[in-house]
Amino acid sequence: MLSNASDRWHTELWAGQRDILPLALGVATYGLAFGVLAAQADFGVFATAVMGTTVFAGSAQIMAVQQLVAGAGVGAAVVAGAALNLRLLLVTASLRQELRGRPAWQILLGLHLATDENWALLHATRVAGRPAGYWFLVGGGLVLLAVWVVTTATAAAFAQLIPDPDALGLGFAFTAAFVAILRNLWRGLGDVGPWGVSIATTAGLIWLTSLPPAWALVVAGIAGAATAAVTGGGGHADD
Repeated sequence: MLSNASDRWHTELWAGQRDILPLALGVATYGLAFGVLAAQADFGVFATAVMGTTVFAGSAQIMAVQQLVAGAGVGAAVVAGAALNLRLLLVTASLRQELRGRPAWQILLGLHLATDENWALLHATRVAGRPAGYWFLVGGGLVLLAVWVVTTATAAAFAQLIPDPDALGLGFAFTAAFVAILRNLWRGLGDVGPWGVSIATTAGLIWLTSLPPAWALVVAGIAGAATAAVTGGGGHADD
């Protein structure tokens, strides 16, 4: 009996690692762009790797470091990144079934490794009629974490060797990567409301008030997350 249970979680862990590989290529792309951005913010290779391991939230890390590069304070950078990551409260709340009854270390591990990519893959796999649960999510998350840390640290090391990264057009890589992130976050028509509120709030605060853009993004992120919570916005990846 114990052997069968062990075989099941090993099989599920491997399936999650295998199935996430195509999505991991996209993560590597904006991981490279983030590494260049981190170097511009004077993050060393070690600091970039530590941030990637402990925070492990690509879009939030990009937003926070972008604010530092733009001259915003540390507080504004942290709050901006946290506000952008509020959507993960909805993602992790949807994992109650997978986390129920597990020891604390497994719950914390699952929450830390939950991303847009492996969460969406979990649901897509189930829709396709194949089993996928907690260890499937963790397997995918471990691969994404490894790819993210390696690519960001490598890019940060490379960028430190270049006197002027912008001269090579690497700045556009960040813009392209952020567009890719937005596309990756889109889950269906249910996102129209929350995204629309966030965009309108950002534009209104920047054009009509003297609020700094960094704080406008924070307020807009909170407004968008609140809209999603109230309206139930945010469709699954297969919508």
